[in-house]
Amino acid sequence: MSAKFTYSFDTPGFKGDVTIDTRLFIDGQWVDPVEPATIDVINPATGKVITPVSAGSAKDVDIAVKAAKKAYKTTWGLKCPGAVRGRLLNKVADLVEKHADEFAALESLDVGKVYIRSKTMEITGVVAALRYYAGWADKIHGKTIETNENKLAYTKHEPYGVVGQIIPWNFPMMMLVWKIAPALATGNTVILKPSEVTPLTALRFCDLINEAGFPPGVINIVNGYGNTVGQAISEHPLIEKVAFTGSTITGRRILKASAETNLKDVTLELGGKSPTIIFDDADLEQAVKWAANGILFVTSQVCIAGSRIFVQEGIYDAFLTQFTAIAKYLTSATGDPFSHETQHGPQVSQTQFERVMGYIESGKQQGATLHTGGERHGDEGYFIQPTIFTDVKPEMKIVQEEIFGPVAAIIKFKTEEEVIEAANDTVYGLSCNIFSENASRAIRVAHALEAGTAWVNTALTTEVAVPFGGYKQSGIGRELGEYALDTYTQVKAVHVNIGLKL
Repeated sequence: MSAKFTYSFDTPGFKGDVTIDTRLFIDGQWVDPVEPATIDVINPATGKVITPVSAGSAKDVDIAVKAAKKAYKTTWGLKCPGAVRGRLLNKVADLVEKHADEFAALESLDVGKVYIRSKTMEITGVVAALRYYAGWADKIHGKTIETNENKLAYTKHEPYGVVGQIIPWNFPMMMLVWKIAPALATGNTVILKPSEVTPLTALRFCDLINEAGFPPGVINIVNGYGNTVGQAISEHPLIEKVAFTGSTITGRRILKASAETNLKDVTLELGGKSPTIIFDDADLEQAVKWAANGILFVTSQVCIAGSRIFVQEGIYDAFLTQFTAIAKYLTSATGDPFSHETQHGPQVSQTQFERVMGYIESGKQQGATLHTGGERHGDEGYFIQPTIFTDVKPEMKIVQEEIFGPVAAIIKFKTEEEVIEAANDTVYGLSCNIFSENASRAIRVAHALEAGTAWVNTALTTEVAVPFGGYKQSGIGRELGEYALDTYTQVKAVHVNIGLKL
């Protein structure tokens, strides 16, 4: 396999060649895996191979950990001032911004996202997150604590050292930066495993790491499968902290593996089955648009998708009519992610396509009404029509389980008390969306719902300065904002005797 791969883009949004090294990035260098192996990266819009990339193993993780440990002790961590770490994060932010078209094109090629959204939403968000944490890098500090006149007591917030990070396939570039930016700002070094399904932007990012001037070993990217590289990261005794975004099932495995080795600190951002609640007094036109965005954005391959849509009975019929019109429009606008006419792309893989179609079949078998959609779109790639189910029951799989596809269950309700109970009837607690022009009701319901994020009269609008994470089986810890810094630091209490004698 050639070490480098070049893809020639000739699309309405971007024209040009992008070259990527497909090996592992360890200690500031591109290297072949110890045990030669590759993984084919597939274009979800066509089902065809884009390129093979190297697949690492536990042996490569061990090499990366040693490089990261050395960097932490010699050129990073407490050896590198926060101001310097901030400058480097700002440099790499500038480089990402400079190459925004390339990164957006790679995301659309690899994940199947609509190109213009990749560029204007995801890549701009990546740059913002890098700059946000660059600003924090020299502001990581503790407190002086009043005790008595014979003692000085203070705290220090110190990095863990080497941290392992495992990211999912749905927002590969965004998740990469959500993980590494706070970790680097606080002085940690990183071993990161991108998804084996969508590794291309992480690999391209490695070239910018060196161009920005990060010391070798500070950031290491090891491609591979979850049961090899992911497991090795979870179990490695020199990795002190693991951060993972993905399924709840995998999160449990990581938590168990970490506990059985060196009792790592673990941050988990897991699944969701988020409710969208629309009251009679909502601005119906806006509620319909936001609800559609909340479930059909990025073909619903997002953990905070509002897949359970509760609509109060007074506007149910009107809502269903307008929501159906949007779903049918998106069906007609499904296709090539690089086309200006496309609004709805494919599922990321054959596996994901089959999973979503399986849930659609389950909904039909369990007695729900297939209102619209539910079929494959076209005969190439992994496209699924936006799908709406009505007449659903609380126990149905399409109501209880995370589908991660463009499938909405629309549920009629009568009272506020009823919908709160129904919305909380889930093992997940990642997010919720509430639509009402009654401010008191909206805030009251937001406070009553068991979720880490509540959006009022909006949906899916994360902000880099605002914490993100879930309740219940949706995760442990928080990403984004100042709260993320806490997950990458340990608090040391220092007691200094200044007058007490024995």
